Amino acid sequence: DPLPPPLPKKQLQRAESLPEQGPFHHSRGDLTPQASSIINSIPSPHLQHEEGSSSSFTPWDRPSWELKKPLTKSYSLGEPVARSSPLKAPSTSPTELTFGMADGKLGQLLESPSGVCGVVLRCQEATLARLSAHIQEELMGPEDRHQLLEAELAGKSWAAFSILEQEPCCESRDAWYYRVGFAFDQTQLVLAAKVPKPNCASLGVQSSLGVHCNIQRLISRFTNHLPQELVLPESPGEQCQSPSRENPDHLATCPVVQVYICPEVPYQTLSGFVQGSHSWHRSSPGHYERLACLLLLQVCMGLEHLRGQHVGQGDLCPENLLLVHCQYPPPSQQSKESSLGLPLPRLLISSFFKVKDKRRSYSSSQEQDWTKEVVAPPSLVADELSVGILIYQLLHVDISLEKALGFRSNRLPEIPSLSIYSMGLKHLATLLLHRDPCKRVSIEQARSILQVLLWGPRQELFARSKKTLTLLRSWVEVKRALLLLKFAENSAGGVQSPGLEEWLCCQYFREVTEHTLCHITQVLY
Repeated sequence: DPLPPPLPKKQLQRAESLPEQGPFHHSRGDLTPQASSIINSIPSPHLQHEEGSSSSFTPWDRPSWELKKPLTKSYSLGEPVARSSPLKAPSTSPTELTFGMADGKLGQLLESPSGVCGVVLRCQEATLARLSAHIQEELMGPEDRHQLLEAELAGKSWAAFSILEQEPCCESRDAWYYRVGFAFDQTQLVLAAKVPKPNCASLGVQSSLGVHCNIQRLISRFTNHLPQELVLPESPGEQCQSPSRENPDHLATCPVVQVYICPEVPYQTLSGFVQGSHSWHRSSPGHYERLACLLLLQVCMGLEHLRGQHVGQGDLCPENLLLVHCQYPPPSQQSKESSLGLPLPRLLISSFFKVKDKRRSYSSSQEQDWTKEVVAPPSLVADELSVGILIYQLLHVDISLEKALGFRSNRLPEIPSLSIYSMGLKHLATLLLHRDPCKRVSIEQARSILQVLLWGPRQELFARSKKTLTLLRSWVEVKRALLLLKFAENSAGGVQSPGLEEWLCCQYFREVTEHTLCHITQVLY
């Protein structure tokens, strides 16, 4: 009789179950990366059944090796586990997804557990982030150009600038602003020369702040005699008295001032805007109060940034909040709101102090007594109160901080209901001016409430459906898709380029979550 066949050799290194070779006469090491990727991307029938897949592909359509149940928890003997599990999401980042992506790569993404819906949602989030960054660069200018300009201005003084206007283009509570020209990169730039008023605090802390859309930026500073062409309002004794520049001693009669150069040229303070907008508020209350919400939103975003830098707002009042014209979109493409009144300006916070070095003084004895009951840094309390007062001032309701603190939370001055934003702004002011500091909403919460007032969800969303996280998540996903469609349609039709309001909207839908909305809508509604 012939001898029995020899027993197969035991291979301990193959502790992980692999497909039988069958007709494929390749060992694991012979497989190309493409072949390994294809094999690894095919899910087992067991997983498909668990995920409720409705695919018509049956186990009988699969090769015999696919029917074997893979072993798990069996990696041993130092074998590297380099294969990606079928349950893991593809390694391709959403930022790498483009219309021109190869179908092979796209197919791998579509086989992931998240499927088509997950791929589309991740694409939308990445697109919103890119769009937001693009609009921000258009609004503020490229950062590398700002850095080059800052290096070019180092060591420069008045002689390097041309004075465009003798009178200040804007006057805040603590400084005057003059329009000056500077030749840079074969262009004539228009910059702002900030001249602090006497007895104002040093602006040294401002130089250390990070870049933010709603924080005034300084790109140069120097100390020099004030040019004789410039006129300081209410300071006739400080003007240069020399009749001619040819006089070598003409600088002797000019005051020495600290000068700061800013890339943004303010045209008005928020105080001037409020004083000049009474008739617009009466004639178009909806458009005006929406713009008021957008201005308040910019204040809150700037304050959030300052807190992250451990810096406080020195004097949060309309006189120290600057307005700057947006250079984008072009004047020919201004929105509908522009035809009804002023277009949305950028708002800049321009007065600062270090939180650890200075504490904001109390505006009344009541505020000091109430804060003693609940330990809280005074500088943090003052911001909420100041924003609450700003709401009343923007809506042309006469109120002071002392009067507000004298009222109980439910006896604040009445805000007339003129638009869909009136009641929400009144409620927000009540929450910010609560007598108990612990019961006031924070600046972060105030920012979220303003975003909900501007872009939803509105209360009617919950009229027919119970408010759930699922409903709010679906609302966010649909609104993101509709927002991107709106941008695409406007771009294709040449209707309007995205501007400041569109950037603020992008910021909202890029960051908002259903959990945030659940809390904020509960507070607001």
